[in-house]
Amino acid sequence: MDFSEPLIAGTLVRRYKRFLADVVLEDGTALTAHCPNTGSMLGCQTPGSRVWLSLSDNPKRKYAHTWELVELDGGALVGINTGRSNALVREAIESGLMGELGGYDEIRPEVRYGDENSRVDFLLTGTNGACYVEVKNVTAAVREGIALFPDAVSTRAARHLRELIGVLGHAGQRALLCYCVQRSDVREVRPADDIDPVYGRTLREALDAGVEVIAYRAKLDPQAVALVERIPVVCP
Repeated sequence: MDFSEPLIAGTLVRRYKRFLADVVLEDGTALTAHCPNTGSMLGCQTPGSRVWLSLSDNPKRKYAHTWELVELDGGALVGINTGRSNALVREAIESGLMGELGGYDEIRPEVRYGDENSRVDFLLTGTNGACYVEVKNVTAAVREGIALFPDAVSTRAARHLRELIGVLGHAGQRALLCYCVQRSDVREVRPADDIDPVYGRTLREALDAGVEVIAYRAKLDPQAVALVERIPVVCP
């Protein structure tokens, strides 16, 4: 996925009120940008970090800039815009990178399903049946090489796992959770049991029930971001 326009570099001053970030651009301009991430952004919001912003031409937006990338100590890049994860996964499916999700004729986004009235990120359908796909964006890593999800308690993420378990009772239906890892410095994904033990338990229940769980890591730079390789999901 190429960014439509070159990203704008700056330095993070602070992230606050969940959706706002103060940034100083390289030319000294101070501005407030939209932060498209509802999580705690564990390890990704340190003041003084180098960041990159996109610029919208929508005159109705209160904040024209959107925070897209942050550079961590050591140089690793993290994509913090959770709104891009679904597009990245769809791109990977359509390009054939995700062989696990090949062979379907149609990809439908945001289809309502389940006993708890959820919307699945993608419903893949074809002559061989259907596959319900939930996508989760991963940015947290507190140990070298190990990414964690979630980075804050998420009742919504646990609900989505329950919904995926529910669709397995019908013939010809698959259920799959895909972790979209927008970090360049990790080798595996694990449930963040210390942060959200309920989610960790529910993930293991989903695996035992037959929900497929995969993770793909992205390659990132200020020009583009794309999923490039599958990495293990480990539930010790």
